[in-house]
Amino acid sequence: MHLERLTTLDGADLRDYARLTDVALRRVQEPAGGLYLAESLTVIGRALRAGHRPRSVLTSERWLDDLEPLLRDHDVPVYVGAPGLLEELTGFHLHRGALASMHRPEPLDPVALLRDARLVVVVEDVVDHTNVGAIFRSVAGLGADAVLITPRCADPLYRRSVRVSMGTVLQVPWARLPDWPAGAELLHELGFTIAALALAPETVGLREFAAERPERVALLLGSEGDGLSRQALGVADVTVTIPMGHGVDSLNVAAASAVALYALGSAAAPRTPPAS
Repeated sequence: MHLERLTTLDGADLRDYARLTDVALRRVQEPAGGLYLAESLTVIGRALRAGHRPRSVLTSERWLDDLEPLLRDHDVPVYVGAPGLLEELTGFHLHRGALASMHRPEPLDPVALLRDARLVVVVEDVVDHTNVGAIFRSVAGLGADAVLITPRCADPLYRRSVRVSMGTVLQVPWARLPDWPAGAELLHELGFTIAALALAPETVGLREFAAERPERVALLLGSEGDGLSRQALGVADVTVTIPMGHGVDSLNVAAASAVALYALGSAAAPRTPPAS
């Protein structure tokens, strides 16, 4: 590691970390200058094992021994400072060990991503970064093959998304569709049954759908407030509902993704989990 100890915020190239509050980051459009932020030693380790390249790391003295094995093969600056100085720089208390500025990987091609997939998730216009991260964690833990996101969906590599996912956004293959709902044509061409998870007059219960699950399924999830758009429902082959009780009509989109993926994954052959 190339250590640079900070006593002031002057002189070092700290632009990647300057006042990175959630509000400020929401104003930065993907790909944010070709970088993303990995927060915590666990997430940094998963990013490095996924082949992502670090630009630099920000940490305090107490975490250097834990960082050293992670960064042994990477000659990048490691900025070390007192916790108060780092909080002044970033705008939040850095209590998860370290914050790494990472080179954003090249976007994946949706066609290549779908070629061997059997169960994928399509996320339409979900703008809450916490929900996006939680959906990716469900995908990684419950055995889906990939995620497609629509043009207006929140960035999976936004700091909060990465943190909530416990770094699984760095493991799960994903791609942003260039257009939606026109992108549904690609799914149909590749033999996917598009299953919209939604409340609608004519639906199939999740258990019933899972019991006769098609070979290739694209599970379509909608935004937090309005759910799936009419256009999305129009391109779906079937609308699937999670039966609810006690007057509750639906679950949060992230929770619903976990329930649906468990049901659909249990109906398929066991899968090898992504490498951690």
